[in-house]
Amino acid sequence: MKVITGQNVSVHYRGTFTDGTEFDNSRERGEAMTFTVGSERMISGFSNAVVGMTIGETKSVTLSPEEAYGPRHEEAFNPVPRSAFGEDFEFELGGTVQGNGPMGPFLAKIHDLQGDTVILDMNHPLAGEELTFEIEVLSVEADEDDESWVPTMKKAELLQVARSQGLNVNTRSTKAQLIEALSA
Repeated sequence: MKVITGQNVSVHYRGTFTDGTEFDNSRERGEAMTFTVGSERMISGFSNAVVGMTIGETKSVTLSPEEAYGPRHEEAFNPVPRSAFGEDFEFELGGTVQGNGPMGPFLAKIHDLQGDTVILDMNHPLAGEELTFEIEVLSVEADEDDESWVPTMKKAELLQVARSQGLNVNTRSTKAQLIEALSA
């Protein structure tokens, strides 16, 4: 079964920068990622990359910043008084801080220290980056209302799906033949 928009998929992935440095790896965390293809909760380039893939297939895709976390925005650099941090806080350029602001919780990098002011970079940490993902589709959750299929279905179920798709199959077709026809 080929992945289509709207399906829930489970994938393993490895993300790297253009220089090959790894920034994320679901296998190392021991946790696959599950998401709905085409949902706004997933970066568009990653979601689009799994469309048309099949279970067990692996693909490598390189995404532009616009397909990933967007470009870096200069207006996302915000001055904050040092007094907003704890008395014992150790400021480190490039260090990450968490906080709560008028728009809710945030994650930022310390970009610069200017006297009593700390300049925070509120851009997503991967904004402006070209990213490469190696993606492996582990599972696809079929909608009960669609004509999707999975190899673990019984032969009779596969035959019904194949016929509903107008494929030239009959009761003499083996389960392997049905799967081959549906995969084409």
